[in-house]
Amino acid sequence: MNTQDKDRTIILEVQRGVGGGPSRTQEYELPEGAAASLLDGLRWVREHLDDTLAVRYSCINANACKECMMILDGKVVYACVVRMQPGARHQVAPLPNKARVRDLISEIAPVKERFDQEENADD
Repeated sequence: MNTQDKDRTIILEVQRGVGGGPSRTQEYELPEGAAASLLDGLRWVREHLDDTLAVRYSCINANACKECMMILDGKVVYACVVRMQPGARHQVAPLPNKARVRDLISEIAPVKERFDQEENADD
């Protein structure tokens, strides 16, 4: 890859981890044209670089589902609508005020709305 191509790549520094355990940052390099939105980029990473990266999305109607909310460069965003620029370096993390499930997946359902498997195990 020449210097000009390197200037056009997108670097994602993704915070990874499971539950309340330790976090680590993993860097992914996306070529120009691999992604218009952050969600496109994360899906590209899963398909081409690392199929273990955990990301949640449910794209039926943009900005309606809230499944792909995460932190991009310190701001809460919908990954499906935020755009990335060639040559940029971005820090990506799960929502800080929600319990992390794995990598970029945060628990978004209120506690009272979560399915309680123990309660329903006797059914």
